[in-house]
Amino acid sequence: MSVGPTVRRRRLGSELRRLRESRSIKLEEVADRLGLAPSTLSRIETGKAPTRTAYLNVMLEIYGVDDPGQRQVLLEMAREGHRKGWWAVWDGVLPTGFGIYVGLEAEAASLCVYEAQVVHGLLQTADYARAVMATVRRRQTPDEIDRLVQLRMQRQDVLLREDPLDLWIILDESVLRRMAGPSEIMRKQLDHLYEASQWPNVTLQVLAFESGLHPGLGGSFAIIEFPDRFDPDVVYTEGVTGQAYIEERDREVRARAEAFDLLRAAALPPADSALLIRSISEGAEEST
Repeated sequence: MSVGPTVRRRRLGSELRRLRESRSIKLEEVADRLGLAPSTLSRIETGKAPTRTAYLNVMLEIYGVDDPGQRQVLLEMAREGHRKGWWAVWDGVLPTGFGIYVGLEAEAASLCVYEAQVVHGLLQTADYARAVMATVRRRQTPDEIDRLVQLRMQRQDVLLREDPLDLWIILDESVLRRMAGPSEIMRKQLDHLYEASQWPNVTLQVLAFESGLHPGLGGSFAIIEFPDRFDPDVVYTEGVTGQAYIEERDREVRARAEAFDLLRAAALPPADSALLIRSISEGAEEST
């Protein structure tokens, strides 16, 4: 799988942060030399924003990087980081900051997800996605909602491509029982979940009500892993106030990984989870 602009930006930012810290230079000092706000430089170092070649050249001078080969590699990474991903056509309707997640997801090797409220976007049907979007994105027009649904459907290509994403997903039982519009929408969504649970690259577990209190009570989260070990894992969470991205070196990533392991142990085995999904689906069908 080719390396896209999102991962390129993260690699460059990580290297620039390493170079700065190896010289014991404060971020604020470099930002002042560049004429940038510290927050802007921080976004460059965390890979959330691309950097101009002029800024990069100044940083390399500050950090004493004079090897032509090393400079060329970093400059090429900066140029690649400016490329637009396929999701750029939806920039006009994407929630602020969500394009970063789409880019990470598109370039990931595996995704470990705990969902407490709704079915994860990679396993949603179009009708279910539209019902969720219309409820959450109340200020957006029907046309904008349609475009967001189209984006969500295209994101699912990562599960079907030649080198598919490995998805391990744990759904709280409430996700399966929470109605999303007419029962027909929910029945088709449950049927799709059952079908997806049989795919070789998808492991689906249900955290049953009877499991009691568990480490996922803090809310939904995803752990994103990449093909290259050089690229650190990222924990992604979102809420009404926006998204949060936590890097591998943060102890919070380790804490979420431990929580996910505990959730896997507490959840129903995949075969029993599939049976529960089928049972709830049949109940939804009887109610139609």
